[in-house]
Amino acid sequence: MDLVGLAPLLLLGVAFYFLLIRPQKNRQKAQAQMVADIGSGVEIMTTAGIFGTVVSSTDDLILLEISPGVIVRILPAAVSKVIEPPVPEESELPE
Repeated sequence: MDLVGLAPLLLLGVAFYFLLIRPQKNRQKAQAQMVADIGSGVEIMTTAGIFGTVVSSTDDLILLEISPGVIVRILPAAVSKVIEPPVPEESELPE
């Protein structure tokens, strides 16, 4: 097989890497960093859509308070996103 015949195959491999593999690795790194930054008192949303406040977290378990006195155990992989506290608008600030 000559080099001209391999060019489309190599081009397809490079495109596959940049369009599929590399973005997935970046998402995995971002997810791992987000989970590593979670501490007590942080409000999160799980992949199941459950909102709650983190009571404690370890490498393999997060205790999440979903209602006063109701604590559930979840895996760190189940964290979908961290909910940022709302920023008050200028009209809501005390004068």
